[in-house]
Parts: sequence; structure tokens; C-alpha cells
Amino acid sequence: MAAKTFEELEIWQRGIYIVEKIYSLIAKSKLKSDFALADQIKRASISISSNIAEGFERNNNKDFRRFLTYSKGSAREVRSQLYIALSQNYIEMDEYDLFYNDLINISKQLKGFIIYLAKWDDQNKDDKKK
Repeated sequence: MAAKTFEELEIWQRGIYIVEKIYSLIAKSKLKSDFALADQIKRASISISSNIAEGFERNNNKDFRRFLTYSKGSAREVRSQLYIALSQNYIEMDEYDLFYNDLINISKQLKGFIIYLAKWDDQNKDDKKK
């Protein structure tokens, strides 16, 4: 069954989960004292789910794939920023590892979704030619 709203997409839900974890991490760590880095990590994490939602609402797979690619880039950005937080001793290695694994999995799922939509478009292009 195809999703009727972006909220039904598991990948969007996982993006929201990352945002919740980021806000929690910042609130309880030394990271909260680095306002610029904390703000950038928050904004990048929010961008993961926001781009999924925006792309979904474009109502065409080409645009949706482009926005999924943006989401994937935002997941990479969060990973990079968390590495900076780790290098500055704002967070512990175990916290970094938890996020790293979640973000890698989100990136893989986004890549798979992008590939799926591209194949779907290719198949439907062939069907329209017939």
C-alpha cells in the first residue's frame, strides 16, 4: 500500500526520532554550551525529516528523489557535526556510536528508497510508451 501522507513513511518517522534524540543529547551534554554547533546540529537533523516531507508533497518522483537526496546529505552533515562534538569532548564515544549507526541506517534506507523510486519511474516510462 502506498503512503497517503508523509507521516506514514517509516523513513520520515526515523528522521523525527533522530531529531528527538539530538535535542535530548544537546540538553544533557556539554554541547549545549556551544550554541553555534548545537544549533547547526539541530537544524541539520530537522532537515532530514523536513526534506522527506517537502519532497513527498511535490507529488512527483523526480522531485521526491531530489529531496530524499537532500535528506541523505543532511544525515551526513549530522554525522560530521557529531564527530566535531566528539572531538571537542562535548559528547562521549558511546553516544557518538549510537547516532552514527542510526544515521548510517537512515542513509541506507534513503538510498534504497531513491533507487526504488527511480526504478518505478523507469518501469512506468516503458509502460507509457506501449
